[in-house]
Amino acid sequence: MNRAALMNNYGPQPVTFVRGSGAELFDSEGRRYLDFLCGLAVTSLGHAHPRVTAALRDQAGRLTHVSNLYANELTGGVVDLLDRLVRQGRPAATTGPSGAEEPGRVLFQNSGAEANEAAIKLARKYQGRGRHVVVSTLRSFHGRTLATLAATGQPEKHEPFQPLPEGFRHVSWNDLDELESSLGPEVGAVLLEPIQGEGGVNPASPGYLRGGRDLCDERGILLIMDEIQTGLARTGEWFGFHHAGIRPDIVTVAKALGNGMPIGAVWARPRVADAFGPGDHGSTFAGQPLALAAATAVLETMMAMDAPTVVRARGETLRGLLDRIEGVTQVRGSGLLLAAELDKGMLGSRTAGDIARACLHRGLVVNGVTPTALRFAPPFIVTDAELAEGVGVVESVLGDS
Repeated sequence: MNRAALMNNYGPQPVTFVRGSGAELFDSEGRRYLDFLCGLAVTSLGHAHPRVTAALRDQAGRLTHVSNLYANELTGGVVDLLDRLVRQGRPAATTGPSGAEEPGRVLFQNSGAEANEAAIKLARKYQGRGRHVVVSTLRSFHGRTLATLAATGQPEKHEPFQPLPEGFRHVSWNDLDELESSLGPEVGAVLLEPIQGEGGVNPASPGYLRGGRDLCDERGILLIMDEIQTGLARTGEWFGFHHAGIRPDIVTVAKALGNGMPIGAVWARPRVADAFGPGDHGSTFAGQPLALAAATAVLETMMAMDAPTVVRARGETLRGLLDRIEGVTQVRGSGLLLAAELDKGMLGSRTAGDIARACLHRGLVVNGVTPTALRFAPPFIVTDAELAEGVGVVESVLGDS
């Protein structure tokens, strides 16, 4: 391919993948790779999953698009499944405003960034003028549209695009006192990830999320949980906030929802969702039948396999394997979203990105999520043998001088 024909925002791409099956990928030269990144936590059921593939083929032969001006027969089923999973959690431990168990409402989008953009707009519309400020955390990542970039707590990503939209404030991660001190009368929403994925796989403590929920309740502030990377069993619960036993006001979902088909969604409590009226937000392709067919197959398959239980077991296996590698000083994260912090002395002049590139050369797809940490997000269908094989590649690369 002529690389000059593409903009350079992703840089040089070292391999061209042409086929996938389960946890395996194959490149244009026929080489096999283990995929422990899943397209950034997207293909949670693995590549070419037979049920998802069949759903897409069937839907593509019947109807792919009509726009949101007309009804779509698949919408209700996906809404019901998403709502059930968002609200199921652990009700006995749940904290939050009264009416927490009432069915929510869903707005479909095409990606995680769009879902977060819509959630921010919904919060502003609900709270009204004067309560427009959104508080998020440093090292967070919420997307690359102008508003979601402004919400992202990574100043180095802001500079090329200044001035960014107003109304965003950043506080230190996992610091409840600083969060509390930031919540003035102009704040309408708090936007949190249960685990900072792009920020380095940094988990929030359950106490931080519970305390944040309580602070929002006291001040009439909406709590938005960004579950783009963590949602749909990736952490070992259906949603990351379930570990803390809370109920948010708004939840955003994407990545795993389509297992590779572009789709996102915003779930909101009815009283919040009612703030949107006709014309307040829209998207030409959002919730189109092809994407919803994939989402239906994904959700039904995950529920049938009891995905959280599977992920907890596979995650413990992966964590145990990583813990035993010389040169790994810490394994953090939850379920099958883990980061291995690498010993700086063993790295020498190398970075985690260098290690990831060497792993790719030996047939393993991972990425350097920080200069000193590798991110692991393998598919839920990965086998113990594949986990051992993949971790063995990392161990061999780290052992190189």
